Amino acid sequence: MLLLAAQSIVSVSVVWFLNNRKMKKENFFKSDDLPFAEARYSAGSTAPFKSHMHRTFSIGGIDTGEVLYTVEKRQASLKPGSLAVINPETLHSCNPVTKEGRSYFMLYLDINWCARVQQSLWDNDLFIPADAIRIDDWQLFHTYCRTMEKIMAPQVYLQEKEQMLFELASEVFTIACNPGAPLCKSAEDTELLRDLLQKDLQKDLPLNSLAQKLGANPYTLLRSFKNATGITPHAYRMNCRIDHAKELLRQGKDITETAFLTGFFDQSHLHRHFKAITATTPRMYRLNFVK
Repeated sequence: MLLLAAQSIVSVSVVWFLNNRKMKKENFFKSDDLPFAEARYSAGSTAPFKSHMHRTFSIGGIDTGEVLYTVEKRQASLKPGSLAVINPETLHSCNPVTKEGRSYFMLYLDINWCARVQQSLWDNDLFIPADAIRIDDWQLFHTYCRTMEKIMAPQVYLQEKEQMLFELASEVFTIACNPGAPLCKSAEDTELLRDLLQKDLQKDLPLNSLAQKLGANPYTLLRSFKNATGITPHAYRMNCRIDHAKELLRQGKDITETAFLTGFFDQSHLHRHFKAITATTPRMYRLNFVK
């Protein structure tokens, strides 16, 4: 009975959301007044994701369909009632099991904001990553769906949105994190290389030139970077380019100009990689923010 009741609650929640927004297949929320959060709702999507990463802490929920959820070398099935939990800079993908696709919410939270939320729970200095990749909890799933509805609704006070995000994040961290296991720092060269890869995105920087700046063997650096991140420096930089492209598109930049400013060869080059990593096109993403 409890499971059926929870499923009913979620169904009503999703129907409310669909009825109270002029829904497109792809919907995004980002506000300068809540800079630590970005939200997404994708309806009936069959688009596959290439393995990718975010520099944010990410929480996802499926409201229809089923996906195969892969985080580094771990796999799980994700259906309504469960939440995907993805640590920052963790290689992952989440793709539909059937041809009907899936509809889903995604929430991306700034790691520094997350650390402050955790500091209200525990005595910690650094962000504490989640141990779990999936949380099975119908009540938490319902809380997540309601929070996402509020975040994406236009006529909701920012203070209410922020409070709901704080409460949701606190509950997720309490369930998924071990406060006795703070985030370990990678080797110094790997951390320095991360910083270099995030800068000067218009430039094509060979690994050898980056290694020279660090006084390191380029191939030892490549191996240690991939061991630490699960991704090559080139793939990491590509993810950085896509993150910056999203920021420019939210600002209303032209797609061709965005491609140039983020180091892609042309608009089609940006389109191909943007869709592979975000499962939507630059144009569709930009339309959510340009009025």
